[in-house]
Amino acid sequence: MKKPSPYLTFAGAIPFIACALLLVIGISDIPILGATADILSAYGLVIASFMAGSQWGNHLSLADDDKWAIRLPLVSNVIAIVLWLGFLMLPVVGFIWLLVIGFTSMWMIDYGLNRAHIITPDYFKVRTYVTAIVIVSLIVAALQ
Repeated sequence: MKKPSPYLTFAGAIPFIACALLLVIGISDIPILGATADILSAYGLVIASFMAGSQWGNHLSLADDDKWAIRLPLVSNVIAIVLWLGFLMLPVVGFIWLLVIGFTSMWMIDYGLNRAHIITPDYFKVRTYVTAIVIVSLIVAALQ
């Protein structure tokens, strides 16, 4: 792996793991930053929005008649907006479960993009590992 993106992708999972572990050991507040679950929720929203934006960007290089050229911008925007509204309206634990659904949905989209040869197999492999780490971390956090 010559590009830094796989390393950065795995590094991006560290706050998910850290927050889940902190909640497991009973640390519900982090000095200066605030409630651990709130930190996890805000970080999750940022990363999910970034991921939705990445998926939106994939449609830019596609031909107008490609089925993904229409689906990607619509679905990625819907996911980002639903997550944002969930962040504003749901209790923290409810939003963490919504993040599980959001990240799972975006992985399913990437699965389709991989099968359509729109994203590379290497990227999809990294995405799969990191998504699994993130989802497990979110589930652990939600169950605390």
